[in-house]
Amino acid sequence: MKPTTTTPPGPPPPDAELESTREPAGAARPAFKDLVIITGFSGAGKSTTMAAFEDEGYFCVDNLPSEMIRSLVELFRHEGSKVARAAVVSDVRGGSYFEGLETILDDLRSSGVPHRVLFLEADEPTLLTRYKETRRRHPLAPTGSIIDGIARERELVLPLRGRADIVIDTTGLTAAMLRRKLAEELLPTRMGRLAVTFESFGFKYGSVRDADLMFDVRFLPNPHYEPDLRPLTGDEEPVRDFINRDGALDAFYEKLFPLLDFLLSHYVAEGKAHLVVAIGCTGGRHRSVTIASDLARRYSSSEDYLVETVHRDVARVV
Repeated sequence: MKPTTTTPPGPPPPDAELESTREPAGAARPAFKDLVIITGFSGAGKSTTMAAFEDEGYFCVDNLPSEMIRSLVELFRHEGSKVARAAVVSDVRGGSYFEGLETILDDLRSSGVPHRVLFLEADEPTLLTRYKETRRRHPLAPTGSIIDGIARERELVLPLRGRADIVIDTTGLTAAMLRRKLAEELLPTRMGRLAVTFESFGFKYGSVRDADLMFDVRFLPNPHYEPDLRPLTGDEEPVRDFINRDGALDAFYEKLFPLLDFLLSHYVAEGKAHLVVAIGCTGGRHRSVTIASDLARRYSSSEDYLVETVHRDVARVV
Protein backbone atom coordinates (compact mmCIF):
# COMPACT_ATOMS: atom_id res chain seq x y z
CA MET A 1 0.00 0.00 0.00
CA LYS A 2 1.44 3.39 -1.02
CA PRO A 3 1.50 6.03 1.73
CA THR A 4 -0.64 9.12 1.23
CA THR A 5 0.10 12.62 2.45
CA THR A 6 -2.66 14.21 4.49
CA THR A 7 -2.96 17.10 6.90
CA PRO A 8 -3.30 15.60 10.37
CA PRO A 9 -6.39 16.74 12.25
CA GLY A 10 -6.03 18.66 15.46
CA PRO A 11 -6.12 16.78 18.75
CA PRO A 12 -9.60 15.76 19.93
CA PRO A 13 -11.04 17.37 23.04
CA PRO A 14 -10.19 15.42 26.22
CA ASP A 15 -13.68 13.99 26.57
CA ALA A 16 -13.67 12.76 22.99
CA GLU A 17 -10.85 10.24 23.35
CA LEU A 18 -12.11 6.89 22.10
CA GLU A 19 -15.57 8.48 21.72
CA SER A 20 -15.81 6.94 18.26
CA THR A 21 -15.44 3.49 19.79
CA ARG A 22 -18.80 3.88 21.54
CA GLU A 23 -21.73 2.56 19.53
CA PRO A 24 -24.30 5.21 18.55
CA ALA A 25 -27.93 4.46 19.25
CA GLY A 26 -29.49 2.27 16.60
CA ALA A 27 -26.18 1.39 14.96
CA ALA A 28 -25.54 -2.13 13.77
CA ARG A 29 -23.56 -4.00 16.38
CA PRO A 30 -19.97 -4.65 15.24
CA ALA A 31 -18.47 -8.12 15.36
CA PHE A 32 -15.51 -7.12 17.54
CA LYS A 33 -15.55 -8.75 20.97
CA ASP A 34 -12.01 -9.39 22.23
CA LEU A 35 -8.74 -7.45 22.26
CA VAL A 36 -5.65 -8.99 23.85
CA ILE A 37 -2.77 -6.60 24.59
CA ILE A 38 0.50 -8.50 24.98
CA THR A 39 3.42 -6.88 26.75
CA GLY A 40 6.26 -7.76 29.10
CA PHE A 41 9.95 -8.54 28.86
CA SER A 42 11.83 -8.84 25.59
CA GLY A 43 12.79 -12.48 25.15
CA ALA A 44 9.91 -13.77 27.32
CA GLY A 45 8.03 -15.36 24.40
CA LYS A 46 5.96 -12.64 22.78
CA SER A 47 6.67 -13.92 19.25
CA THR A 48 5.50 -17.44 20.16
CA THR A 49 2.45 -15.96 21.86
CA MET A 50 1.59 -13.86 18.83
CA ALA A 51 1.86 -16.93 16.58
CA ALA A 52 -0.47 -18.87 18.89
CA PHE A 53 -3.12 -16.15 18.71
CA GLU A 54 -2.74 -15.87 14.95
CA ASP A 55 -3.27 -19.62 14.60
CA GLU A 56 -6.48 -19.24 16.60
CA GLY A 57 -7.86 -16.75 14.09
CA TYR A 58 -6.97 -13.49 15.84
CA PHE A 59 -6.05 -10.42 13.80
CA CYS A 60 -2.50 -9.79 15.04
CA VAL A 61 -0.24 -6.74 15.04
CA ASP A 62 3.30 -6.86 16.39
CA ASN A 63 5.27 -3.90 17.80
CA LEU A 64 2.31 -1.53 17.75
CA PRO A 65 2.93 1.90 19.34
CA SER A 66 0.49 2.29 22.20
CA GLU A 67 -1.13 5.40 20.70
CA MET A 68 -2.08 3.38 17.62
CA ILE A 69 -4.23 1.06 19.72
CA ARG A 70 -6.86 3.82 19.76
CA SER A 71 -7.08 3.86 15.96
CA LEU A 72 -7.14 0.07 15.76
CA VAL A 73 -10.01 -0.18 18.23
CA GLU A 74 -11.93 2.47 16.33
CA LEU A 75 -11.42 0.57 13.08
CA PHE A 76 -12.50 -2.78 14.53
CA ARG A 77 -15.56 -1.37 16.29
CA HIS A 78 -16.74 0.48 13.22
CA GLU A 79 -19.99 -0.71 11.70
CA GLY A 80 -19.30 -3.33 9.05
CA SER A 81 -16.00 -4.55 10.51
CA LYS A 82 -15.69 -8.32 10.38
CA VAL A 83 -12.78 -8.56 12.84
CA ALA A 84 -14.07 -10.26 15.99
CA ARG A 85 -10.80 -10.85 17.84
CA ALA A 86 -7.45 -9.08 17.78
CA ALA A 87 -4.12 -9.35 19.59
CA VAL A 88 -1.44 -6.67 19.65
CA VAL A 89 2.07 -6.60 21.06
CA SER A 90 3.14 -3.28 22.57
CA ASP A 91 6.51 -3.17 24.31
CA VAL A 92 9.72 -1.20 24.74
CA ARG A 93 10.53 -1.42 21.04
CA GLY A 94 8.01 1.38 20.66
CA GLY A 95 10.40 3.77 22.39
CA SER A 96 8.73 6.86 23.81
CA TYR A 97 5.34 5.69 22.51
CA PHE A 98 5.43 2.74 24.92
CA GLU A 99 5.25 5.10 27.91
CA GLY A 100 1.61 5.90 27.12
CA LEU A 101 0.36 2.33 27.34
CA GLU A 102 -1.01 2.72 30.88
CA THR A 103 -3.09 5.69 29.78
CA ILE A 104 -4.43 3.70 26.84
CA LEU A 105 -5.45 0.88 29.17
CA ASP A 106 -7.35 3.37 31.30
CA ASP A 107 -9.12 4.70 28.21
CA LEU A 108 -10.06 1.20 27.03
CA ARG A 109 -11.50 0.32 30.42
CA SER A 110 -13.48 3.54 30.78
CA SER A 111 -14.92 3.23 27.28
CA GLY A 112 -16.03 -0.38 27.80
CA VAL A 113 -13.81 -1.90 25.11
CA PRO A 114 -13.58 -5.66 25.77
CA HIS A 115 -9.90 -6.36 26.33
CA ARG A 116 -7.40 -8.39 28.31
CA VAL A 117 -3.79 -7.63 29.19
CA LEU A 118 -1.24 -10.45 29.04
CA PHE A 119 2.14 -9.87 30.67
CA LEU A 120 5.03 -12.22 29.84
CA GLU A 121 8.09 -12.49 32.04
CA ALA A 122 11.07 -14.76 32.71
CA ASP A 123 13.97 -14.70 35.13
CA GLU A 124 17.16 -12.88 34.17
CA PRO A 125 19.29 -16.02 33.45
CA THR A 126 16.59 -17.29 31.08
CA LEU A 127 16.33 -13.97 29.24
CA LEU A 128 20.10 -13.73 28.99
CA THR A 129 20.39 -17.29 27.63
CA ARG A 130 17.70 -16.68 25.02
CA TYR A 131 19.44 -13.55 23.78
CA LYS A 132 22.73 -15.38 23.54
CA GLU A 133 21.11 -18.25 21.64
CA THR A 134 19.44 -15.97 19.10
CA ARG A 135 22.40 -13.55 18.97
CA ARG A 136 20.03 -10.59 18.93
CA ARG A 137 20.62 -7.24 20.60
CA HIS A 138 18.39 -6.09 23.41
CA PRO A 139 16.19 -3.18 22.23
CA LEU A 140 17.28 -1.05 25.20
CA ALA A 141 20.97 -1.90 24.84
CA PRO A 142 21.73 -2.04 21.11
CA THR A 143 25.42 -1.39 21.68
CA GLY A 144 25.82 -2.34 25.32
CA SER A 145 25.31 -5.14 27.81
CA ILE A 146 22.23 -7.35 27.57
CA ILE A 147 22.09 -7.38 31.37
CA ASP A 148 21.93 -3.57 31.40
CA GLY A 149 19.13 -3.68 28.83
CA ILE A 150 17.14 -6.15 30.93
CA ALA A 151 17.57 -3.95 34.00
CA ARG A 152 16.38 -0.83 32.16
CA GLU A 153 13.43 -2.72 30.72
CA ARG A 154 12.42 -3.99 34.15
CA GLU A 155 11.95 -0.41 35.36
CA LEU A 156 9.68 0.36 32.41
CA VAL A 157 7.50 -2.74 32.30
CA LEU A 158 6.97 -3.67 35.95
CA PRO A 159 4.24 -1.03 36.49
CA LEU A 160 2.28 -2.79 33.74
CA ARG A 161 2.58 -6.13 35.49
CA GLY A 162 0.13 -4.97 38.12
CA ARG A 163 -2.33 -3.98 35.40
CA ALA A 164 -2.25 -7.38 33.71
CA ASP A 165 -5.20 -9.76 33.72
CA ILE A 166 -2.86 -12.71 33.20
CA VAL A 167 0.85 -13.01 34.02
CA ILE A 168 2.80 -15.93 32.54
CA ASP A 169 6.33 -16.74 33.65
CA THR A 170 7.98 -18.50 30.72
CA THR A 171 11.08 -19.56 32.65
CA GLY A 172 11.70 -23.20 31.82
CA LEU A 173 8.96 -23.32 29.17
CA THR A 174 9.59 -24.51 25.62
CA ALA A 175 7.63 -22.92 22.78
CA ALA A 176 5.25 -25.90 22.73
CA MET A 177 4.72 -25.69 26.48
CA LEU A 178 3.98 -21.98 26.24
CA ARG A 179 1.42 -22.57 23.49
CA ARG A 180 -0.35 -25.16 25.65
CA LYS A 181 -0.39 -22.78 28.62
CA LEU A 182 -1.85 -20.04 26.46
CA ALA A 183 -4.55 -22.41 25.25
CA GLU A 184 -5.42 -23.34 28.81
CA GLU A 185 -5.51 -19.80 30.20
CA LEU A 186 -6.53 -17.52 27.33
CA LEU A 187 -8.15 -19.70 24.68
CA PRO A 188 -10.39 -22.06 26.66
CA THR A 189 -12.97 -22.54 23.93
CA ARG A 190 -10.38 -23.99 21.54
CA MET A 191 -7.93 -25.48 24.02
CA GLY A 192 -5.53 -27.89 22.39
CA ARG A 193 -7.44 -28.04 19.11
CA LEU A 194 -5.48 -29.01 16.04
CA ALA A 195 -6.60 -27.78 12.62
CA VAL A 196 -6.47 -30.81 10.32
CA THR A 197 -6.88 -30.62 6.55
CA PHE A 198 -7.62 -33.87 4.73
CA GLU A 199 -6.71 -33.19 1.11
CA SER A 200 -7.29 -35.56 -1.82
CA PHE A 201 -5.17 -35.21 -4.95
CA GLY A 202 -4.08 -36.99 -8.12
CA PHE A 203 -0.44 -37.99 -8.53
CA LYS A 204 -0.73 -37.34 -12.27
CA TYR A 205 -1.14 -33.64 -11.45
CA GLY A 206 1.67 -33.48 -8.90
CA SER A 207 1.91 -34.08 -5.16
CA VAL A 208 0.57 -31.79 -2.43
CA ARG A 209 3.53 -29.54 -1.63
CA ASP A 210 2.63 -28.61 1.94
CA ALA A 211 1.61 -32.08 3.15
CA ASP A 212 2.73 -33.20 6.62
CA LEU A 213 1.53 -36.76 6.07
CA MET A 214 0.92 -38.39 2.70
CA PHE A 215 -0.75 -41.71 1.85
CA ASP A 216 -0.66 -43.36 -1.58
CA VAL A 217 -3.90 -45.33 -2.07
CA ARG A 218 -3.33 -46.49 -5.65
CA PHE A 219 -3.27 -50.09 -4.38
CA LEU A 220 -7.07 -50.00 -4.07
CA PRO A 221 -9.44 -50.96 -6.96
CA ASN A 222 -9.67 -48.10 -9.45
CA PRO A 223 -13.20 -47.00 -10.48
CA HIS A 224 -11.76 -45.03 -13.39
CA TYR A 225 -11.86 -48.12 -15.60
CA GLU A 226 -15.57 -48.70 -14.96
CA PRO A 227 -17.58 -46.71 -17.54
CA ASP A 228 -20.56 -46.24 -15.21
CA LEU A 229 -18.37 -45.03 -12.34
CA ARG A 230 -15.87 -42.87 -14.19
CA PRO A 231 -18.11 -39.73 -14.28
CA LEU A 232 -18.86 -40.04 -10.55
CA THR A 233 -16.70 -38.95 -7.64
CA GLY A 234 -15.47 -40.68 -4.53
CA ASP A 235 -18.21 -39.00 -2.50
CA GLU A 236 -20.86 -41.14 -4.18
CA GLU A 237 -21.87 -44.48 -2.72
CA PRO A 238 -21.45 -46.67 -5.88
CA VAL A 239 -17.81 -45.57 -6.11
CA ARG A 240 -17.18 -46.28 -2.45
CA ASP A 241 -18.80 -49.72 -2.76
CA PHE A 242 -16.59 -50.54 -5.74
CA ILE A 243 -13.41 -49.51 -3.93
CA ASN A 244 -14.38 -51.75 -1.01
CA ARG A 245 -15.69 -54.62 -3.13
CA ASP A 246 -13.15 -57.10 -1.71
CA GLY A 247 -12.97 -55.49 1.73
CA ALA A 248 -9.63 -53.82 0.93
CA LEU A 249 -10.82 -50.38 2.05
CA ASP A 250 -12.07 -51.68 5.40
CA ALA A 251 -8.79 -53.55 5.88
CA PHE A 252 -6.87 -50.36 5.14
CA TYR A 253 -8.90 -48.42 7.69
CA GLU A 254 -8.14 -51.04 10.34
CA LYS A 255 -4.48 -50.02 10.02
CA LEU A 256 -4.92 -46.32 9.17
CA PHE A 257 -7.28 -45.27 11.97
CA PRO A 258 -5.04 -46.42 14.85
CA LEU A 259 -2.02 -44.81 13.18
CA LEU A 260 -3.76 -41.45 12.77
CA ASP A 261 -5.24 -41.64 16.28
CA PHE A 262 -1.72 -42.03 17.63
CA LEU A 263 -0.12 -39.35 15.44
CA LEU A 264 -2.80 -36.68 15.80
CA SER A 265 -2.93 -36.95 19.60
CA HIS A 266 0.83 -36.54 19.77
CA TYR A 267 0.73 -33.54 17.43
CA VAL A 268 -1.82 -31.95 19.77
CA ALA A 269 0.41 -32.65 22.78
CA GLU A 270 3.37 -31.07 20.96
CA GLY A 271 1.37 -27.89 20.34
CA LYS A 272 1.20 -28.15 16.54
CA ALA A 273 -1.43 -25.81 15.14
CA HIS A 274 -2.12 -27.18 11.64
CA LEU A 275 -1.66 -30.55 9.96
CA VAL A 276 -2.19 -31.43 6.30
CA VAL A 277 -2.95 -35.10 5.61
CA ALA A 278 -2.75 -35.72 1.86
CA ILE A 279 -4.41 -38.74 0.24
CA GLY A 280 -3.30 -39.49 -3.32
CA CYS A 281 -4.59 -41.73 -6.09
CA THR A 282 -3.96 -41.58 -9.84
CA GLY A 283 -6.39 -38.84 -10.87
CA GLY A 284 -7.63 -37.49 -7.55
CA ARG A 285 -11.29 -38.08 -8.37
CA HIS A 286 -12.28 -41.41 -6.83
CA ARG A 287 -10.23 -43.33 -4.28
CA SER A 288 -8.49 -40.40 -2.61
CA VAL A 289 -11.76 -38.46 -2.42
CA THR A 290 -13.54 -41.35 -0.71
CA ILE A 291 -10.81 -41.73 1.91
CA ALA A 292 -10.31 -38.01 2.57
CA SER A 293 -14.07 -37.60 3.10
CA ASP A 294 -14.26 -40.67 5.37
CA LEU A 295 -11.38 -39.38 7.49
CA ALA A 296 -12.94 -35.93 7.74
CA ARG A 297 -16.23 -37.40 8.94
CA ARG A 298 -14.46 -39.56 11.51
CA TYR A 299 -12.34 -36.81 13.06
CA SER A 300 -14.95 -34.05 12.84
CA SER A 301 -16.76 -35.72 15.72
CA SER A 302 -13.78 -35.10 18.03
CA GLU A 303 -13.54 -31.87 20.03
CA ASP A 304 -9.74 -32.03 19.70
CA TYR A 305 -9.70 -31.16 15.99
CA LEU A 306 -10.88 -28.48 13.59
CA VAL A 307 -11.39 -30.42 10.37
CA GLU A 308 -11.34 -29.17 6.78
CA THR A 309 -11.68 -31.21 3.59
CA VAL A 310 -10.05 -30.21 0.30
CA HIS A 311 -10.49 -32.17 -2.94
CA ARG A 312 -7.85 -30.58 -5.12
CA ASP A 313 -8.37 -32.44 -8.38
CA VAL A 314 -11.93 -33.79 -8.17
CA ALA A 315 -13.27 -31.32 -10.76
CA ARG A 316 -10.67 -32.04 -13.41
CA VAL A 317 -11.96 -33.42 -16.70
CA VAL A 318 -12.20 -37.21 -16.63
